[in-house]
Amino acid sequence: MSITVLPLPDDKLKPLPDPDAALPFGQIFTDRMYTHEWTEANGWGDAKIEPYGPLSLDPSTSVFHYAQEFFEGTKAYRRPDGNINLFRTIENCKRFNQSARRAVMPEVDIEHHFEAIRKLVELENRWVPNGAGQSLYIRPTMIATAPRLGLKPGGSYLHFVILSPSGAYFVDGFNPVSVYISDEFVRAVPGGTGSVKMGGNYAAAIYVAQQVYDKGYHQVLYLDGIERKYIEEVGAMNIAFVMNGKHIVTPKLSGSILPGITRKSVLEMAPDLGYTVSEERIDINDIVKGLETGDVTEAFGMGTAAVIAPVDKFGWKGKDLVVGAGGVGPVATNLYTTLTDIQYGRIADPYGWTHTIEVA
Repeated sequence: MSITVLPLPDDKLKPLPDPDAALPFGQIFTDRMYTHEWTEANGWGDAKIEPYGPLSLDPSTSVFHYAQEFFEGTKAYRRPDGNINLFRTIENCKRFNQSARRAVMPEVDIEHHFEAIRKLVELENRWVPNGAGQSLYIRPTMIATAPRLGLKPGGSYLHFVILSPSGAYFVDGFNPVSVYISDEFVRAVPGGTGSVKMGGNYAAAIYVAQQVYDKGYHQVLYLDGIERKYIEEVGAMNIAFVMNGKHIVTPKLSGSILPGITRKSVLEMAPDLGYTVSEERIDINDIVKGLETGDVTEAFGMGTAAVIAPVDKFGWKGKDLVVGAGGVGPVATNLYTTLTDIQYGRIADPYGWTHTIEVA
């Protein structure tokens, strides 16, 4: 399947962000976008890379009323030699289709999807920043576009990809974040959509996130939706704990936890750095006890946007539980350094996770 690249005159190019200014996350967008439409009558139509711009949708469009949509998130990184690395993007393409199946939306050809991202990044290579902690965030999305009311699948869909030069997800970069443990609200339940990247999962978390922010915390840690005692994930990332400085444990996938690609990378990479790893059903009471005794020496989030986010304290039932010494621990530091060195091409990639785009 070919991709048509529509012309973009030089006088229509946007100015690049000031390299000396702080780069926000997800607020600046590049000159071009990828679009691909699907209809019941014709299936997938012509794929295009065209100038970035607004979408024209009828007020009755399905996505506005029934939230039939999903998305992905991956990044492109500027290498020291000036070329660009994509990181495990094929895994995002596979997960994109997992979401499509759960949302009863058309799947995409994985190789074509990857090529669309690669080609778009190649064309927009001037937007890939080279500042510390900066990258080009890639957001593939699919939305239901049928102009009709009524809760049913089908009609028409739009698959698009946009790019955003971004700084660190957390404004303080690789520094500790505080997390409030919620035993009142849940993120997802088994049989729901917690294991796929549907926007409704995140929309439902905004209310809790705002409450937690008002309490002085950065993020929310959710427990399971049935017993309210087993740890699931943080609103914006997966979670892991370090036991006695050497063993990394993370909640096992339950059907209501997103199978994060950064999570997967940590589990695959950590043994090579000298750590043992396990995926378990983690009781919050065991973690609280471990924080109090010192057996839990570190905790950190894992996600595409934040990469590795050390946690310095948890809020739980009206009190703060400090993690270890309260700063950034050695395990999180080692994982973050090694992972980002691979992503940015500062060290060799022994896992074959990166795809390099050569630019002039």
